Amino acid sequence: MRELYEKMIDEAMAAQKADVAVISENRYKNFKIVDAKPYADAVSNMTVFDGQAESVINLHKDSVKNHFEILSSIADTLKCEDDPFIEHFQTPPVLEILCDEDGEFADSVDKFIQAIADSEAIVSKEAIRRYGGFYGPTCVVDFALMPGSTSNVVNQILQKTDIPVTHKQAILSAKSWGMNTSYGIGDAFANALEDGATAAEATEKEVATLQMIYKTPIEGQGTLMDDAEHSSFDVRDYMTKYKKAMTKSVKAAMNDGVHYGNIVTVPAYCVGDIGHHIGQSTYNMCKDDVTLAIVQATADVIESTLRNNLDKYQSPSNVLNLATGSSACATEFILELDGFNAPMVVDLFSKRFHNYVQLYPTRGAAAELHNCDFMDMIYRGFNSISEARKIRAGLKKDLVPKISGLDVDLSPVLANEIVMNPQLYTYPACAITVRFSSLMRLADYPCLLTSEPITATMMTNLIALNKEVAGSPVRGCKNCASASLVDNRHEYCQWRESV
Repeated sequence: MRELYEKMIDEAMAAQKADVAVISENRYKNFKIVDAKPYADAVSNMTVFDGQAESVINLHKDSVKNHFEILSSIADTLKCEDDPFIEHFQTPPVLEILCDEDGEFADSVDKFIQAIADSEAIVSKEAIRRYGGFYGPTCVVDFALMPGSTSNVVNQILQKTDIPVTHKQAILSAKSWGMNTSYGIGDAFANALEDGATAAEATEKEVATLQMIYKTPIEGQGTLMDDAEHSSFDVRDYMTKYKKAMTKSVKAAMNDGVHYGNIVTVPAYCVGDIGHHIGQSTYNMCKDDVTLAIVQATADVIESTLRNNLDKYQSPSNVLNLATGSSACATEFILELDGFNAPMVVDLFSKRFHNYVQLYPTRGAAAELHNCDFMDMIYRGFNSISEARKIRAGLKKDLVPKISGLDVDLSPVLANEIVMNPQLYTYPACAITVRFSSLMRLADYPCLLTSEPITATMMTNLIALNKEVAGSPVRGCKNCASASLVDNRHEYCQWRESV
């Protein structure tokens, strides 16, 4: 198993390092899609370990390859406003392939589309709650089933839909990690209401939009991008070409018995580095030396921690858990260097959220999603570091937080000259908020802290070991930061009722 753990770590860190290296080298330049080739090359080196389904690994590799080739053939660059959508153009074509190739699954999708209309009361209630900020800060595209998320609502509707359980799980996965279109629950409702529609009329528009993204996934995403004034490339052309290029890989996975829930998700999450994580908005954000240094130091913590524990893992899932846990500890540790901590930030963001709702009633459905990611991450790190501080009290030892009993190595943070010398980046005698200010920039965009390329690579490796079990969404309580510290919304989570 040690060889498997090494493979998972090597492949995940290769993806992360490719991103960080490209950003570090090009952050003062204008982004070109070809800049992302090092990431595409890193993914192409993924291998198949004994016991892993080659068809699953190929879904990941072929998706990145086709995405890079198609995107670079139809566009030279992307405007910043368009880059977040780059990982939303894969699941719509894949979902269509599954329906084209499996009539029974297509029938189940049709029944679900009708169930959306039959669940008008659920849709209306959830859209109103999201519009009014009932749940507090919400990750509308959460990969779990948190209150206010689209997957939470989809799960409620699926519970009332008479179709095979595996089909329910696939449909649910397609709107969690799969990101079937860019739509988030409540967006059509909010805009209709603010435009003068009644609540009943707004609900009709909400139901119609939700149906559209399943009835015509490619055209649905195209319509959403028209509304968003996407102009970097022809999105319908991209999705048509992607569908043709991925058909062989999808059919191979189907024939190999891969759960449809995995087929709709694996190809999507891994492509975001090409055009998004490696993109103009990231270049612009990382022009700030401290922001880039935090990303670099966190990546170093992840790698050092993962490799230090090679002989201590009990299962492959331990590796992923430690990867995300160590980054959480690193980020919270940097936050605490300036005298802040997760509870303070969660309180601040929750108060800001309710002001933001009143200022911007038609705010984008995804507005606070990364704030939620950031809060959940630092709160997880806070719990581990807080326990570590208690344990080492009076012992004059290094601070060593633990994730599932495994040590996290924070020394790369202390060894990072930029992170540890904030006086170089402000009025030197008062350099007590520099790191915090960079973390607030990253709070809107923590993808390379959490880290998405690492998580995507490791999740594919895990799914390849369990191809018959849907890997998404997370079917467990994620201990949401805001729910744990501010908003009393635990009872509205759907994790225990997940289909």
